[in-house]
Amino acid sequence: MFIAGATGYTGREVVRECVARGLETVAHVRPDSSRLDHWRKHFGAVGARVDTTAWRLDEIGATLARLQPSQVHALLGTTRKRGSGSGSGSAVVDTYEAVDYGLSIMLLEAALACGSNPRFVYLSALGADGRAVNAYMGVRKRVEAAIRGSGLPYLVARPGFITGDDRDETRAAERIASVVGDGLLGLLGALGAKRTQARYSSLTGAQLGAAIVELACEAREHAVLAETEQLRACVS
Repeated sequence: MFIAGATGYTGREVVRECVARGLETVAHVRPDSSRLDHWRKHFGAVGARVDTTAWRLDEIGATLARLQPSQVHALLGTTRKRGSGSGSGSAVVDTYEAVDYGLSIMLLEAALACGSNPRFVYLSALGADGRAVNAYMGVRKRVEAAIRGSGLPYLVARPGFITGDDRDETRAAERIASVVGDGLLGLLGALGAKRTQARYSSLTGAQLGAAIVELACEAREHAVLAETEQLRACVS
């Protein structure tokens, strides 16, 4: 298993779940990460290997060709603040176009060429199949289209809000929206709208990570698309 985006909120849980299943797991960390030593220790303690291949197609391609993974996870994304172009000190410019689209497509191309025909696992978002209302949704819609056309087996996960008290990033607006939204959805559920509640209520990183690994490992279909309701069913 090759996990790109391993240091993210969901990525950490995916790594942990893969290792718990006894799967050989490689957690990718940017070589210029200011917390590289921290992540080496963190993933080492979990039982995963750390890879620091630079984000260049030839190098990522060579790494996947050497590892021959059965799954390649693209759990890449930047925050709204960084997505607007604010720098993080990384050699990769933190914009939605560069990270959420550019690196995901680079990883897809490397997976296609590596020779092991891995299942490509992509963390998208609920609503990515509709009209692109902003840059965040727009890049996910484009990445999904590229995955469908790649010929690789795939899993596309489309959760709604991903939240939890253990999240490192400060996303106050998202946290508030998820709390308020879950409250309203709970009321709707009590009034009988169970399907609406299941479709739109939030997931924690642990729930989402467990669901992604479950679906990616157990799927027999070539193409798997899972939205919040299907993801939650895996961990209920």
